[in-house]
Amino acid sequence: MSRNPETAEDRRILRDVFGFEDYREGQEPVVQALLAGHNALAVMPTGSGKSLCFQVSALVMGGLTIVVSPLVALMHDQVAALRLAGVAAETINSSRERSENVAAWRRVAAGDVRLLYLAPERLMTERMLAALSKLPVSLIAIDEAHCISQWGPAFRPDYEALANLRETFPSVPIAALTATADQATRRDIAEKLFANDAEIFIAGFDRPNIKLAVEMRRNGNQQLLAFLERHRGASGIIYCLSRKKTESVSRMLTEKGVPALPYHAGMDKFERDSNQDAFMTEPGRIMVATIAFGMGIDKPDVRFVFHTDLPGSMEAYYQEIGRAGRDGQPAEAHMLYGLDDIRMRRVFIEQEDSGDDRRRREHQRLDALIGYCEAATCRRNTLLAYFGDDSEPCGNCDTCLDPVELKDGVAVGQQALSAVTRTGQRFGAAHIIDVLRGTETEKIRSSRHDELPTFGVGAALSKDAWRSIIRQLVAGSYLRLDIEGYGGLNATPKGNALLQGNETFSYRQDTMPAKAARTKKSKQSEPLPTLDDTGNALLSVLKGLRLRLAKERGVPAYVVFSDRTLIDMAQRRPLDATAFAEVHGVGDTKLRDFGDIFLQAISDTELTSDGYA
Repeated sequence: MSRNPETAEDRRILRDVFGFEDYREGQEPVVQALLAGHNALAVMPTGSGKSLCFQVSALVMGGLTIVVSPLVALMHDQVAALRLAGVAAETINSSRERSENVAAWRRVAAGDVRLLYLAPERLMTERMLAALSKLPVSLIAIDEAHCISQWGPAFRPDYEALANLRETFPSVPIAALTATADQATRRDIAEKLFANDAEIFIAGFDRPNIKLAVEMRRNGNQQLLAFLERHRGASGIIYCLSRKKTESVSRMLTEKGVPALPYHAGMDKFERDSNQDAFMTEPGRIMVATIAFGMGIDKPDVRFVFHTDLPGSMEAYYQEIGRAGRDGQPAEAHMLYGLDDIRMRRVFIEQEDSGDDRRRREHQRLDALIGYCEAATCRRNTLLAYFGDDSEPCGNCDTCLDPVELKDGVAVGQQALSAVTRTGQRFGAAHIIDVLRGTETEKIRSSRHDELPTFGVGAALSKDAWRSIIRQLVAGSYLRLDIEGYGGLNATPKGNALLQGNETFSYRQDTMPAKAARTKKSKQSEPLPTLDDTGNALLSVLKGLRLRLAKERGVPAYVVFSDRTLIDMAQRRPLDATAFAEVHGVGDTKLRDFGDIFLQAISDTELTSDGYA
């Protein structure tokens, strides 16, 4: 029997509770699978509305839905958003007083709660499982499901225990949702969590609104400041490799008048939470952070993510840049990297307490990321191909917007490989460059490397040019960094073949962007094209009202209304409740709780703009 979308219960809830006229791409098949009682693994891009898949399903099914979430902040925000939409949601977690948790459990046990958010550590205790098994659990949803897999970018051993949920709730469908899972991770989740009994939905990985760019690090602080100059007044995240660098970059930006805050695991929890709250609620804030910040951060108007250092893997990079542009508006992901980054990442992998198989796989993942950094063709093609997605050249990355010219690099590649092999394959890039350029350092004299035939053969090229060539030789697997030693360069079999004339090598010349390119106004700085002057003025008023209401309720601003809802409001300019109900993202409860307040603000602004006030 065919389904009538006009009368289906899930679509009624979608409209009346959440205020949406239709599903986004990829959501409806997941909902239908869960409503049919099937397990589902959904891999969907960040910002595509994964949470709505299980939230709508939960309200259709009735009973209790258990939501497993990795972060207290994420639980708090989702519960707050559901409550504002009129949904009975609760969380029991370590950040709350015991009395609050007890009161929450009583509401759950009484059947007054539709969605209960728990961390895996609390859910998988004998006591909690025994208590929940006596209740009418209709659905289990596992957010950030890549944490289950040892191949995922944020593996958490506590998540592995979730595989035992099938035993406690054998007839309850389970939804696993993530934005970050390559093929190996997807297989691992399906096997561990579902014993391969699940429908798998892959909605694609592309985030076309995010401009992608990678740049060789020369003067990191100056490059960062030049980037931020193009994003004045915008909110963004700057990722740093270490806590120390996080502090120094944040301090430098503050001294330059940039509203930046630090965030890392070594900070006092109160200060960390205060900085996160300021970032989430105040416009134009910039967070300088280690990877301790980010999972579950659902701030829609993050206009950029800037990496001062190479991330850990392609998955980690994809997850981190996915925090930008969740509102669908133009955003930018910009990364700096250098050879030292590659060496440090190799060291981290080798020092990790894991088996040989995992280390081998992590090195391969890092190789893929280095290849992405060195890409001379469309960067988005390289990124999406890693996750198994095909795409055409995007026209929204640095290599598409400013195509790279490749040079025949056989001669310079052979020179570099000759210098590496003749010096004993134990020196790092700096010494090899000095040999190639004929620089008479004490180290070269004491090693008698000034007597080598290779000494000075590359004097015509600058240090920066040679650094770039060596980095691209490493990226192309002609050279390998000796991680167990001190970062010395070794020739690989492929490199030896190049040295003997049996391989080819092409490279791109790294040049500083032209001044015009550095100062070119980015897409993010443009005003929204759909609003006239009056609409933009009204939008500003509505954002101020939203911020006040959010602060009164102790929630992020987007939980009250998203930017998309406010833009729709500013376009429509509704003057009564019927018209207000047609605004995107306005459900019945928000119409009741916020309708009069926003209608009054719209009316006042209309009167002022018409000259009556």
